[in-house]
Amino acid sequence: MTDEVTPGAPQVAGSAGDGGIGRRTVLCGAGVAGAALLAGCASGREEKSAEDLRGQEIAKAADIPVGGGKVYAGEKVVVTQPAEGTYKAFTAVCPHQGCSVDKVQNGLIRCPCHGSEFKIADGAVQKGPADRPLTEYPVEVRNGGVVVT
Repeated sequence: MTDEVTPGAPQVAGSAGDGGIGRRTVLCGAGVAGAALLAGCASGREEKSAEDLRGQEIAKAADIPVGGGKVYAGEKVVVTQPAEGTYKAFTAVCPHQGCSVDKVQNGLIRCPCHGSEFKIADGAVQKGPADRPLTEYPVEVRNGGVVVT
């Protein structure tokens, strides 16, 4: 089978014999790239339940600064101390698209993927696109450690 070219007729890139990349190849490649991108955002989605963490020490109280906090990426938890002696723990999984929050700064827990920010005192959304707060875990200090109860 050969492709005949009619002078003046529009040609499609990727037609047989022109050496170009076909439309189907481009669309398939875009689909694969899109799926990989979505998988990257979804990779941190599996937030732990309070049941999964119950009884576990998730941080040392001395490591959590007053008015700040610390992200424990491996455990997918962020621990804060909004006021001296008051400790809070939240999932580190952003409810917007499942990325992991990466830092606590200026009284806010920040998600690097889309810019959502959450208050360290209660996990409430300070700035979207997230439209739900971070899941909170009940904690208490035992022997210098922050433990999920």
